[in-house]
Amino acid sequence: MSDGTKVQTEEKSRSGISLARRQVLSGAAGLACLGAVKAKAAAIPGTIEPPSVISQPPRSWGAKAGPGYLPDPDVIAIDPSFRDLTYFAAPIRRVWDQGGWLEGPAWSSEGRFLVLSDVIRSRALRYIWETGEITDFRPDGYAANGNCFDFDGRLVVCEDFFRRVVRWEHDGSVKVLADKFEGKGLNSPNDVVPHPDGSLWFTDPGYGTNITEGHADEPGGPTNPDGKIRWNIGRELTGEIGGTKRQTDHVFRISPDGTLQAVLQEKDLHDPNGLCFSPDYKTLYIVSTPKGPGQKVGGDQAIHVYDVNGGSLSNGRIFADMKLNGAQLNPDGIRVDVFGNLWCGASGPLGLCGVFVFNPAGKLIGRLRLPQGCSNLTFGGPKRDHLFMCAAGSLFVLQVGVQGFAPS
Repeated sequence: MSDGTKVQTEEKSRSGISLARRQVLSGAAGLACLGAVKAKAAAIPGTIEPPSVISQPPRSWGAKAGPGYLPDPDVIAIDPSFRDLTYFAAPIRRVWDQGGWLEGPAWSSEGRFLVLSDVIRSRALRYIWETGEITDFRPDGYAANGNCFDFDGRLVVCEDFFRRVVRWEHDGSVKVLADKFEGKGLNSPNDVVPHPDGSLWFTDPGYGTNITEGHADEPGGPTNPDGKIRWNIGRELTGEIGGTKRQTDHVFRISPDGTLQAVLQEKDLHDPNGLCFSPDYKTLYIVSTPKGPGQKVGGDQAIHVYDVNGGSLSNGRIFADMKLNGAQLNPDGIRVDVFGNLWCGASGPLGLCGVFVFNPAGKLIGRLRLPQGCSNLTFGGPKRDHLFMCAAGSLFVLQVGVQGFAPS
């Protein structure tokens, strides 16, 4: 197996921790991490290992966390190069745990706040840097998923309920950038990233076409085949609700003039999810996840990479298959740092779920263990050296030794 296509088998834990895995519960939103293990005594007589997500009892979080242990036992360097990307005196912190299912963190450098989406509660949230508070950003998020700030500082949002991509203008108005393709409504726009040429690239899988994350299809659609689900309720609004029947998966590009172009189709990549550009914008990374409703074939749960040729993609290949210690992980959101290392949030068994970090060659060099699967992540903070991680209903943060790339 090559470094570029296979995740390297992790070296044994320094403490000799024996991980007793349990099966994870699967759901439409992802996998929950369960289980616990006992921590083995350290090499020095009379000492014990610091608590981690896999110790028994496991480490505490938030106000109950107690003193931190440095370096953090859940920040794992698989390759020595990873230590250059972390800060030894920073622990992983959970700063909020009152969400339903969090997605789409995006950092506003001008406002010094983090935007994030609580998809299943349809809340648009804001984490304020100076105080650490989580406040409502908008009264209704319309089951938004992915967010980003473009190169002009405008917020771009993927709204699952209306199955569209919108942009908030500087004057406070909202512009619909995409809601139909070839006369048919979109599925559930998931993640969106800007390009310096003024274009926006987004994924449009079908797994947000359900009651929990947006709304089901009209009668006869894959998520409402017998028509028993009242698909058009849930908001006190009138008018058309976009995308009432699922179409095939696409990865789209919105050109600067507003033209919507399909750069990948379902035959090219099933269930596209997170995406991001390399620092030179010559390559685009895209995550493929399990099949959505109404599909016979789903994604392969791998990270794919493509060459970018202006407004098109070519030479698709697997960057990482997301397999570790015999377990198939489910990748989701991805971002790169200024050196081109790829940071990927993933769900899977306890002890394996969290964040995986690959160098530009596709070699796994480090990872962050979290008590829950990580959906999306981004770099933020005034210096862009804090990694914000959405994991189920919680927001985690880690100060790192590298800066994030791209506007948000």
